[in-house]
Amino acid sequence: MGSPSPWAVLVLVMMLAGLLAPCVAHEQPNFIVILADDVGWGDLGANWAETKETPHLDELAAEGTRFVDFHSAASTCSPSRASLLTGRLGARNGVTHNFAVTSVGGLPLNETTLAEVLQEAGYSTGAIGKWHLGHHGRHHPSFRGFDYYLGIPYSHDMGCTDTPGYNLPPCPPCPSHGTTASRVVRKDCYAEIALPLFENITIVQQPVNLSSLAARYAEEAARFIRQASDSGRPFFLYLALAHMHVPLGVPPPPPASGRGIYGAALREMDALVGRIKQVADGHGKGSTLLWFAGDNGPWAQKCELAGRLGPFLGAWQRQRGGSSAKQTTWEGGHRVPALAYWPGRIPAKRTSQALLSTLDIFPTLVALAGAALPPDRRFDGLDVSPVLFGWSDVGHKVKMPTRAAWCAFLRAGRAVPALLGDPIPGDAWPCLPTRQSRGAQHGVSPF
Repeated sequence: MGSPSPWAVLVLVMMLAGLLAPCVAHEQPNFIVILADDVGWGDLGANWAETKETPHLDELAAEGTRFVDFHSAASTCSPSRASLLTGRLGARNGVTHNFAVTSVGGLPLNETTLAEVLQEAGYSTGAIGKWHLGHHGRHHPSFRGFDYYLGIPYSHDMGCTDTPGYNLPPCPPCPSHGTTASRVVRKDCYAEIALPLFENITIVQQPVNLSSLAARYAEEAARFIRQASDSGRPFFLYLALAHMHVPLGVPPPPPASGRGIYGAALREMDALVGRIKQVADGHGKGSTLLWFAGDNGPWAQKCELAGRLGPFLGAWQRQRGGSSAKQTTWEGGHRVPALAYWPGRIPAKRTSQALLSTLDIFPTLVALAGAALPPDRRFDGLDVSPVLFGWSDVGHKVKMPTRAAWCAFLRAGRAVPALLGDPIPGDAWPCLPTRQSRGAQHGVSPF
């Protein structure tokens, strides 16, 4: 019997490749996105040597990639979260201001969320933590692509609790049974509205016990990961922490050393992230991409209860005072800490200088899942998989105008911040001759 011809061998190989293709098809990874609230760029020891309270996050940075030029899409809560979950700036998705307790609307229903896209791609989806994108009717996360939800509908300072935690100035606990709320409470305390905790569409606790909320989030996140892993389906977990937004809940007694109350709360957040990483690794190390980022800069008006800006305190603040953090479009308001961890896929001990944004999370995860972006809209984020994998260090590109053109642009009255949240009059910004860091002196988003 003669040997088979080369053509016969080639045909056989091609047939076998076709038969095996379904077996070796792209395996969908799991995704965990952890969004910290009001965390400063300098709140990670990996970013700022003075910070000593984040050993687990620093370990995450050492075992993954640290992004030092990473930006939120807005410097306040609702717009930044809307942009993360849609991949679109507020000018497109319609969310340019924070939603209030009394708001009846939310993220527009014609916006497609990341959870909806991944759900259609076969993912088990869960959201744990702060929502703040509408809490009535179809705006609830249970109707925005999440199979499971546990959390609070808005910030945890937007309702009273029996354990109010640390705030400046402080707010009182909820009124005792049979009494009415005092009318002398300052206007930004919600003395007559008890903060609710939802599980799916049911209120399971009201008011929320803030002292045990972090532990409950960690427990439910671990349970979701275990159940999703046991089901054999890939999962997407969106974990929106209460840390480091005030009020800060610290187990008694209050700390007496280091950074005090803020440092103790930072350690609690760090331990929570460490536990989530441990649980994810325990259910198939290398099968889960964990992406940690902040929603905006620290709330500087809270003084010692606010986070560190790191180096992003511009000459304007040093010379004239004022905040360069949350609620501003100065660089400290939108440059946030960010880490990505995926053993075997994302390089360890790497620092990336690429200009990235929370806007990029949506298109990147969709691409890694083998899904497709909704074709009927424009996205402001990029698929930054090449940056994640260390193949490239190029993200968004920016071309700064000349100083003369920039100052003329600012004096026109309304500028780039309209895309990022509350518009700020252009004549309130300085036109300085030099920049110490990209955007730091001009208060502009870098993309």
